[in-house]
Amino acid sequence: MEITGGEPDLVGHDEITDKYVFYDCSLVSPGNRRIICYDGKGQETRERQGIHPGGNAIDMAASMGIEILSEDQYRQLQKLGTFDTKTSSWLKTPPDIRKLGGATFADRRYGTVFVYHNGASSFYGGRGFRGFLQV
Repeated sequence: MEITGGEPDLVGHDEITDKYVFYDCSLVSPGNRRIICYDGKGQETRERQGIHPGGNAIDMAASMGIEILSEDQYRQLQKLGTFDTKTSSWLKTPPDIRKLGGATFADRRYGTVFVYHNGASSFYGGRGFRGFLQV
């Protein structure tokens, strides 16, 4: 996580699996993980249009050996501090939303955590992803 600009921190211990849980706790969505689509299918859609994003969140996370945060995990992260006030982060999207072409992301604005939707092929300079790891 650190190589791509993240700041992994220990955020808990899973009593059931006896594993320690780490979240990416950088104040902004890590810079080396931005300008990316949600997943490979979204990335392919853009590339067929002749537009080349920097990759996609799902494949990048897998190559790092982590997973992207779910909405619940993102909300837990936001209880630990104030994150993504200038950026946003892709979230693990429920299959029914993804099946329809969408993907979810979140940020914190006006002291509130907002969860939004966008097409999975969209990408922006201020949107990346945060990961988690259990060890």
